Amino acid sequence: MGAEETLFQRFGKEFPQGTELFREGEAGKEMFVIQAGRVAISKRVRDVEKVLAVLGPGEFFGEMAIISNKPRNASATVNEDARLLVIDPKTFEGMIRGNAEIAVRMIKKLAERLSEADAQIENLLHNDPASRVVHQIIQACQSRGRPLDEGVEIDFSVRELPRQIGVGEPAVRAVVDRLERSGLVERNGDRMTVPDTARLHDFLQYLEMKWKFGDL
Repeated sequence: MGAEETLFQRFGKEFPQGTELFREGEAGKEMFVIQAGRVAISKRVRDVEKVLAVLGPGEFFGEMAIISNKPRNASATVNEDARLLVIDPKTFEGMIRGNAEIAVRMIKKLAERLSEADAQIENLLHNDPASRVVHQIIQACQSRGRPLDEGVEIDFSVRELPRQIGVGEPAVRAVVDRLERSGLVERNGDRMTVPDTARLHDFLQYLEMKWKFGDL
């Protein structure tokens, strides 16, 4: 039996799509690790439920309730039938004490999330929807871009982007189509290649100037 199956036997549970794992503001005493399926993390913003992230296998969530002993700062709902490890504070402490690699991975992931939150806040400072889309592509290139012989490749889902930056899907598609026509990006399904990020930076500056001063 593999290590994953052993872990699942000890801590695992299966949750069907649509299961609400916890709600923002509730007290929490468990964290979760995704072995299979997907989980949406959402937060109420001005009476609207906004999806902040959709997490997949290998990701963890809910850890702040254990680390800081504070109420849940977001809600979690199963997006696709999921196999999750459900870990209580005592087990979590034992895992951290007994395995430095787990502790380091968690610290790296938490630092990455802070960086993404900073980028999201910076993105929302852009008034122009087109600028938000271009800024998000640049951020993705910098934080998780895969270098190619010419340019950078990123995972880029037009369906998930509106939740992150507050721009409707038709507007996102219109901006991406414009970028493709201009040769600034190339799309293949949920992957995008940016041949020259410097040109994309220049285009973002142009959009910002246009927003501030009208048509140039």
